[in-house]
Amino acid sequence: MSHSARDQSSSSRHLLDSLRKAVPFSQGLVISTMPRGGLQIAQPAHVSEAVVKSYNRGLHAEDRAAWRAMTEREPVRPQSLWEAQRDFEGSVYYRELLMPLNMRHAVVLPLASPILEGYPGVVYVGRTADEGDFKAHDIQQLQSVIRDFDERVESARESRRAAMVNADSPMHERPPVYVVVIDRRLHPRLLGTDWAGLDDRLRQQMIEQARKRMHHLNGDGEEIDRVLLPDDHGDTWVFRVVSYKSYPALGEGAYTFFCLTPGGNEWAEIKPQDFVADQELARLIPALKFMQQEFHRGPTLVEISKQVELSPFHFHRRFTELLGLTPKQYMLECQIHEAKTQLLARQKELAEIARDCGFAHQSHFTSRFKQATGLTPTRWRRMMTEREKAVAT
Repeated sequence: MSHSARDQSSSSRHLLDSLRKAVPFSQGLVISTMPRGGLQIAQPAHVSEAVVKSYNRGLHAEDRAAWRAMTEREPVRPQSLWEAQRDFEGSVYYRELLMPLNMRHAVVLPLASPILEGYPGVVYVGRTADEGDFKAHDIQQLQSVIRDFDERVESARESRRAAMVNADSPMHERPPVYVVVIDRRLHPRLLGTDWAGLDDRLRQQMIEQARKRMHHLNGDGEEIDRVLLPDDHGDTWVFRVVSYKSYPALGEGAYTFFCLTPGGNEWAEIKPQDFVADQELARLIPALKFMQQEFHRGPTLVEISKQVELSPFHFHRRFTELLGLTPKQYMLECQIHEAKTQLLARQKELAEIARDCGFAHQSHFTSRFKQATGLTPTRWRRMMTEREKAVAT
C-alpha cells in the first residue's frame, strides 16, 4: 500500500464511508475526546453549524452514549441509558443532537484514538424512523470495520514513531493513559487502559489534585489549569486539568479531567480535514504546522495569526479554547522536544542548542527547560542516559 493510500485508510474522514459500505445508514458522526477536556465533533463536513456549536458549548457534557461507549468499550444504543422513552425523548441530548440529525435509531461504537494518539472517540451511526433500527448482526459488521480501522491507525503511528530520531530512546516514552477522569468520590474512570498503567506517583498526584480542585469549585461551573506532574522515573508530564461542578453524562457530582498534552510531533499529524465538521477549529490547524516549522526563530503572535487570517486577539482566544493550550505553550513544546533530541545527540554545546531552538540565551534555555521538565538540561540528559543503560541491560 502506498503512503497516501495508507494515510487515507487510517483517516477518520474515510471511516464513515467504510462503515456505510458495510451497513447502510443515513447519518454518521465521528466524535473525539480532546486535550482541552471534552468532546469534539470531527466528521462529517455537512453537520449543521448549530449542532456543532451546541455540542462544543456544553452538549458534550450530556452525551451519555459517547462516554459509556468509550469507558466500557462496547457499542451503546442511546435510548437504553434512560429508564423511560419519554425521559429519553425529553432530554436535551435527544432534542439538540439526535433530533436535528434525524437519528431516530442510533448506535454509538468506540474508537481507540481516531485523531490524536491516546485520545479515544466514538462513531455514531443513525437511521430515520422509516429506515428501521439496527440489528445485532449490523452492529457486529460495524465493529469489524472499526477494528480494522483502529489497527490501521495504530500501524501508521508505529511506522511514524519508528522513523523518529532516537526512536528507541526513553524520551519518546509516554504514560500509557492520556485521559483520566476522577469522580467526586476520587475514583478514576479511565479512557485507554488500566489505572495500574500509571505509576504510583502520578496516581497519587492526580487524586490529590482532584481533591483540592473539587473543594475549590464552589459556585463556579468549571475550573481549568495546566499542571506539571512528575512520575517515578523523574520525568515531568504536562496535563491540562479541567474540573466540572457537574458533568451529567458521567453521573452526579463533580468530575476532574486530566488530559496529557500531546507532543509537538503528535499535534503535527493533525490535518484540517480531520475536523471538517468544525471549520473554525480546522482553520487553526495550519498555524500548528507553521509554528512547528518556525519555532526556532520565535515568530510573533501577529505573524502566526496572519497564517490563518485572524486578528491576534481572536486567534489566541480561539486557539486556546479549542486546542487546550496557548500558542506560546505549543511553541515551547516544540522547542523542548527539539532540545531533548539535540541533548541526546551530544553533538552541540548547551549554548548552541539554546540558540538553535530559539531561546534568547543559555540561561533562558535552562530556565524554560527546567520549568517544562523539572530538571536542568544537563540533569535531564544524565537521567535519560542512565535509563537507556538500564533498558539495554
